Amino acid sequence: MYLSTSRAADIAGRTSPARGRLRAVPGTVFALGLVSLVTDVSAEMVTAVLPLYLVAGLGMSPLAFGALDGLHQGATALLRLVGGRIADRTRRRKLVAGAGYALSAACKAALLAVTTPWSVAAVLAADRTGKGLRTAPRDALISLSCPPEEQGRAFGVHRALDTAGALLGPLAAFGVLWVVVDGYEAVFTVSCCVAVLGVVVLALFVREAREVQEARETPAPAARAPLPPVRALVRIPGLRRLCATAAALGLFTVGDGFLYLLLQRRLDLPAAYFPLLPVGTAAVFLLAALPLGRLADRLGRRRVFLAGHVPLLGACLLLLAPAPAGPPLVLGVLALLGLFYAATDGVLMAAAGPLLPAELRTTGLAVLQTAQALARFAGSLLFGAAWTLWGPDTALGAATGALAAAVAAVCLLSSGRVRA
Repeated sequence: MYLSTSRAADIAGRTSPARGRLRAVPGTVFALGLVSLVTDVSAEMVTAVLPLYLVAGLGMSPLAFGALDGLHQGATALLRLVGGRIADRTRRRKLVAGAGYALSAACKAALLAVTTPWSVAAVLAADRTGKGLRTAPRDALISLSCPPEEQGRAFGVHRALDTAGALLGPLAAFGVLWVVVDGYEAVFTVSCCVAVLGVVVLALFVREAREVQEARETPAPAARAPLPPVRALVRIPGLRRLCATAAALGLFTVGDGFLYLLLQRRLDLPAAYFPLLPVGTAAVFLLAALPLGRLADRLGRRRVFLAGHVPLLGACLLLLAPAPAGPPLVLGVLALLGLFYAATDGVLMAAAGPLLPAELRTTGLAVLQTAQALARFAGSLLFGAAWTLWGPDTALGAATGALAAAVAAVCLLSSGRVRA
């Protein structure tokens, strides 16, 4: 199901119409999925232990963790625009993405040399710089490698492979901590080695999408229009609406790090088992990413993106419920969180891709990602402050109510536009 097509089939389009729905994804999509799988093993090894390492190990307060989580989400979001602009101008999307992956790999090694909360924050800021540089070029490579009607499917396959790495990363961290007591340095060392492997896979197996896209479209070089500035992109009505929707909902999205900390408090979970919490989320994400991507292709990607926030509301309500802590609570929260990511992550990029011209695909996706990341940065700060001032339960209740109101408002505005 996830196997790639050959380059010849991609370019010549020799797949018969009768087999179109069963056709495998383009080779570029599959190769990028492998890169993301390996890189996510590395990243999630660190992410799985980071909340407990910072709060319990280094004594960081919830407010400070909220600031750091926001930094992790979006403080370097503007670099997505830089990376997107460079990639579109030079048409070297693979090179820009590779630079981002390499920078993140170097930051995994730097974690071995820092021991204070804010030195860790500085390293994570550099790591997010790498993510900011690579995300838009990577998604543009995926979007340019397949026709508009298959965008949801392609992003679903990529996110499924990406999430396989997110599933294996916490398991690897758990294995290291099981063998080495308080072995955070061992986790960081293994994470660095795996990140380097991801860069190698990118260099060897990923092709520039222009090879496929230009063979399919064969544009005349003289017909290319000069690149307009970013402000011209935000005038595209569909992109503008997507940016506003992603930002409005992202502002009230509770980060999964906070949800895992709330679960750990309810369960009184030992530190060694904490990295296993993201495994449940990743497993559901892995199973649901491709089906929900194909569903989005049929029913509408924006509609599926909006509906995807309902499982997140359900996870928050489960944590607020007075039911006793136990396996049903854990399984319910992690499953709903996985459905939320499966219905929103790749689906949002698939919704934006067909709206954008090929020569501006990277910059346009970067604009959307920046709007969402900045909103989530502000949301993490607000939630961390609310936790510090009012306590975790009150903060979670306020965030849940605000997210429900935001989803309802976006749905009402959307239905109003349809009637108009």
